[in-house]
Amino acid sequence: MTESSHPTEPAASATPVAPGTSRTEGHTHTLHFTIALPHPVEQVWEAVATPAGLPGWLAAADVLEPRLGGAVTLRWLNNGRAHAGRVTAWDGERVAEYTLEGPHGRMRFHLEPTAPDATTLRFTGEIDGDDAARLDHLAAWHEHFEHLAAALDGRPTDERAWAAWTPDRRQQLRDSYLKTPQ
Repeated sequence: MTESSHPTEPAASATPVAPGTSRTEGHTHTLHFTIALPHPVEQVWEAVATPAGLPGWLAAADVLEPRLGGAVTLRWLNNGRAHAGRVTAWDGERVAEYTLEGPHGRMRFHLEPTAPDATTLRFTGEIDGDDAARLDHLAAWHEHFEHLAAALDGRPTDERAWAAWTPDRRQQLRDSYLKTPQ
């Protein structure tokens, strides 16, 4: 359990997550987040590109072959749904990209070391859908990046907390994106 009012809301982190942006062409939405993390690139890589790190903030990596073209299956711990796909980019400790079947589409994590103990994470996500899907995904990724910041600070979200997840925080974030022109 974190120090917040709900067990799946991450405890306050020293790392604020700035709002993401999006660009739409037809029914394809490209989402962008840039997050300055006060952690070394090796630690951030562990969180975004290994079966040990992913469940603390995103999903369980039931399958993850760490190479271009490798298989990947991510299982969301708040609902148990698994989505299979492929590793569509891989450059150790720099770029991990997964393209999943279903609603999650493409997710790319590009890490840039900015100091010995600091990393900039540039995230690009690509999904297909209507504007409601765009808002849902912006809010979901924002919430996941809050969990990532907490995990990197030593407070990962465990399976018990994911099982207790409710959409309250995500709805709050979605409402804020609805009010913000993209």
